[in-house]
Amino acid sequence: MIQHPRTTPIALTIAGSDSGGGAGIQADLKAFSALGAYGCSVITALTAQNTQGVQGILDVPPEFIRAQMDSVFTDISVKAVKIGMLSQACVIRTIAEALAHYRVELLVVDPVMVATSGDKLLQDDAITTLKECLIPQATMITPNLPEAAVLLDCAIPKTVAQMEALIEPLLALGSRTVLLKGGHLGGEESVDLFHDGQTLHYLTSPRTPTRNTHGTGCTLSSAITALLARGFELHDAVSQGKHYIANAIAHADELHIGHGHGPVHHFAGIWTQN
Repeated sequence: MIQHPRTTPIALTIAGSDSGGGAGIQADLKAFSALGAYGCSVITALTAQNTQGVQGILDVPPEFIRAQMDSVFTDISVKAVKIGMLSQACVIRTIAEALAHYRVELLVVDPVMVATSGDKLLQDDAITTLKECLIPQATMITPNLPEAAVLLDCAIPKTVAQMEALIEPLLALGSRTVLLKGGHLGGEESVDLFHDGQTLHYLTSPRTPTRNTHGTGCTLSSAITALLARGFELHDAVSQGKHYIANAIAHADELHIGHGHGPVHHFAGIWTQN
């Protein structure tokens, strides 16, 4: 007789679609699967995108985003939710209202606001709405250094000491915890700062020399979400999530995808070579 688990760990990603498969919804679902969570999705935007850049964006109307959320939450027992890029204030309000309505308890917000080029992806009113309506509901926010600078209207940190100075202001935005990603600092090691609401933790890993890092931020936040859905405590979810993304980056060059900045290897150690 087949023994079924009493519960299935289910994670939901609310984000944009990446037609090239390296970031966004596609990266989120790959990370969920690799780490043992069943993935659901709510798509907020469609992109024409590949390893060389974004060629077009088509936003999904807020009412249809809400319809997707209603469909998932009224039928499926979601344990944890990850939020990716949300481009419009009206979309942010719609999602924040639905999350409050369905009383989501585990919410990871990855505030994707700055393109690789350095350009802001959100208008000022959308950034304000994100800070006022969505971040206060978050279990964790996972900004990188340019995103943290946008959230706090300050200069981008250039040292670990400057990163440390941003932790308390980020916590003051209302999230229970903060994971500040330090990948933009450079150096032989990548240093992230995780504040669990009481203590500041330093998480380091060797930096892998590769150009194939597309989707790194999406993948890390999704890995943490998957582990939270499985019942891991916050610190363990962050620690194991960071180990997962470090391994995915370390094996990224085993993939040969496109002609630009390729994706990380979400299934390193799982795929077998024939």
